[in-house]
Amino acid sequence: MNYNNGKAENLKIAYIGGGSRGWAWKLMSDLALEPALSGTVCLYDIDPEAAKHNEIIGNNIKNAEGGADNFRYVTAATLAEATKDADFVVISILPGTFDEMAVDVHAPEKYGIYQSVGDTAGPGGTIRALRCLPMIEEIAYAVRDNCPDAWVINYTNPMTMCVRTLYKAFPQIKAFGCCHEVFGTQEFLARVLDAELGIKDIKRNEIKVNVVGINHFTWLTEATYRDIDIFPVYRKYCEKYHESGAPAAPGVKDTWETNPFISSGKIKMDLFLRYGAIAAAGDRHLAEFCPGKWYLKDPETVKEWHFGLTSVSWRKEDLKNRLEQSRQLREGEKPFEMTPSGEEGVHQIKAILGLEDLVTNVNMPNYGQVPNLPLGAVVETNARFTSNSVRPVFAGNVPQGILGIMEATVSNQENTVEAAMERDIEKAFISFLNDQLVTIGFDDARKLYDEMVQGTKAYLKEYNV
Repeated sequence: MNYNNGKAENLKIAYIGGGSRGWAWKLMSDLALEPALSGTVCLYDIDPEAAKHNEIIGNNIKNAEGGADNFRYVTAATLAEATKDADFVVISILPGTFDEMAVDVHAPEKYGIYQSVGDTAGPGGTIRALRCLPMIEEIAYAVRDNCPDAWVINYTNPMTMCVRTLYKAFPQIKAFGCCHEVFGTQEFLARVLDAELGIKDIKRNEIKVNVVGINHFTWLTEATYRDIDIFPVYRKYCEKYHESGAPAAPGVKDTWETNPFISSGKIKMDLFLRYGAIAAAGDRHLAEFCPGKWYLKDPETVKEWHFGLTSVSWRKEDLKNRLEQSRQLREGEKPFEMTPSGEEGVHQIKAILGLEDLVTNVNMPNYGQVPNLPLGAVVETNARFTSNSVRPVFAGNVPQGILGIMEATVSNQENTVEAAMERDIEKAFISFLNDQLVTIGFDDARKLYDEMVQGTKAYLKEYNV
């Protein structure tokens, strides 16, 4: 890498999970729209054909309307080749297939346990972590051996446990995890200000927030727009809409009834009225961290709270559509649309390279930025990005009422990471048993755990199951 006239050239970005039919295309678009960066994106995937497809799509971007050829895409045969001398490493992997995820999400339903996502918390989050974390550990060792000074950006869930594993495997790693849930909350607050105060056209990054918590159970203890304290405005809004749900965002035709990724914010507003802090994640994620009978007691309760259970059959159908989109992009039947993704990965890269300054929320080990959570545990707060530096911003304590729920989750996550790195399938059962959503007795929990382990054992071979 070198600098020339305010530009960073000859960058090497290793993309692990380079066959992605979602995140990879977002990164390609954002890189193509950034004239200050150029170089090579090295794609590695355990499915080499998928990575090769993205190589073709990435190199075809120059032919799109407004196309750019600032980045060249190549496929790596091995993880070592991909990471060799990389400046940045991006991790976006699916641990297993959607068949394994179907076990994560749907096996617990036979025992009356419902999950709205199943990739972070809940019984599905524990089993997914057992599959995922050995892969993340291997990536950390590859960074240590091939590009120890690289910055590592993780997008993979379970986010908290992935980042924790990166640091446990290679303590000197420079890594952070990115999640857009806070962005969605900022957009929601902009709608609140429009509805309550008539202030229109607020950009989400104009909403200044203090972020504290853990990924997908993140909270705002401060939120302002210019000289306006948003909290009293938000309280008035919540009191008005917490029973009916918030009106749909302008231009959004889907509703929580037709799209499993949409909610009406009833859980977010309910939690604010309970605790006085703004829950800064989508309702689907927030529900899974709370006691199981609150929001996920049964499908009827879910409907009452105006959100959905994201079935894996839906995800499989969506994958078929994305595979077809990949074919069309490769064969030139469909133009590559270069539109900003709304993610901040490229801005983070620019800031680390000293080309801009940035403050945004990330997941990093707790160095004291959240005093009442354990040191070393991965927490989500704002961080300041400057030249070759990402420094967490002091966020203060998690509000006391929320702390008890969060501490239990942090303890489970720490135990799961240890179990995965020790390849101890029995140790992980403790986290499974203690999860907020596992509301069944010990014997049934044992049966369910064994069923889920056996149902995903193709990706648990390192545990000798």
